[in-house]
Amino acid sequence: MKIAMVSEHASPLAALGGVDAGGQNVHVAALATALARRGHQVTVYTRRDDPDLPETVQMLPGVGVVHVPAGPAGPVPKDDLLPFMPAFGTWLGQHWAVTGVPDVVHSHFWMSGVAVLAAETSAPLVHTYHALGTVKRRHQGAKDTSPAGRVEAEARIGATVDLVVATCRDELRELAAMGVPEDRVDVVPCGVDVKQFSPDSGRAPRREGMRRLVYVGRLVERKGVDTVVRALAHLPDTELVVVGGAADQGEDPVARGLAELAEDLGVTDRLDLRGPVPRGEIPALIRSADVVVAVPWYEPFGIVPLEAAACGRPLVGSRVGGLLDSVADGRTGLLVPPRNPDALADAVRQLLDDPARAEEMGRRARRRAVERFSWERVALSTERSYGSVIEQKKGATA
Repeated sequence: MKIAMVSEHASPLAALGGVDAGGQNVHVAALATALARRGHQVTVYTRRDDPDLPETVQMLPGVGVVHVPAGPAGPVPKDDLLPFMPAFGTWLGQHWAVTGVPDVVHSHFWMSGVAVLAAETSAPLVHTYHALGTVKRRHQGAKDTSPAGRVEAEARIGATVDLVVATCRDELRELAAMGVPEDRVDVVPCGVDVKQFSPDSGRAPRREGMRRLVYVGRLVERKGVDTVVRALAHLPDTELVVVGGAADQGEDPVARGLAELAEDLGVTDRLDLRGPVPRGEIPALIRSADVVVAVPWYEPFGIVPLEAAACGRPLVGSRVGGLLDSVADGRTGLLVPPRNPDALADAVRQLLDDPARAEEMGRRARRRAVERFSWERVALSTERSYGSVIEQKKGATA
């Protein structure tokens, strides 16, 4: 298949070379790579955010990246990109008119969907939201920085594309409320590189006599890192390593807030704010944890729980969104209500005080990650979704 992926703000090149790439970058890069290994030709279209970038980069055999001119050739905050999506889509339509219409177009994130609809292509359209505006608005309220019209645009995308690929079962309910019929939705989870993330290599150094919790992810309020710091106050002889945020933690308002909270709670000496860490060092840090923690207010899917599982580490997470699928509660980790430091401390304590149980959870988590969430398996499921929508489109045309 000739597959076009559209990822307007999240370049797969950043996923491979960036220090603090987000989950969508990782997802697009890994899915494109796994599909190419299955013999498909994948082109990823992302916005040019640097004037020195070439139009086309061959990322890997079978995977090309095209930098689309839409808006200024420089960094633009994600929430400010919407006005440039019509130009992005027009460019795509003109480009495909010259190079040939792809067998399938897969847009990632709602603004990529806006661009693809503007392209007015005859190709079958598949869309993955990665996050829904309705959910973000519900949890963030006035703090939601999404552009006006996001929820309406997402509903239009769901009503127009040929297939929505949701990343977890919890998303089905949200999509149904938006009017997307269940028979036009396939659930295909995010994946994890089970070779890079494995139990079999070294662990990052630890402080002697200390048990360790590890958090990996962006430092934004909804990720609930403050909940973990509050729980730390109830977990003696335990340190918390936080990976993510700005290189200069003093310039990161969330990092500053966590440091101030730790001082108020008397746990400053047990909070290690690492800032961004090269992606190649993340597996060793995860392996060094007694328990990995991920307690967001909401989470469309969340890649870190899969990375922890692939490394054979138990996870304590929020009972929300994608974690309901990625964590088998009581078997590969424990799920607790979000924004509840007491419940989090109790769950973590269960595992810290019973290392044998924690290790058995880690072994089960590793097996489950390999069986269900390897990128090879995710690519196969995605390929089947593409094939079904291509056949449906052919039938409708006939």
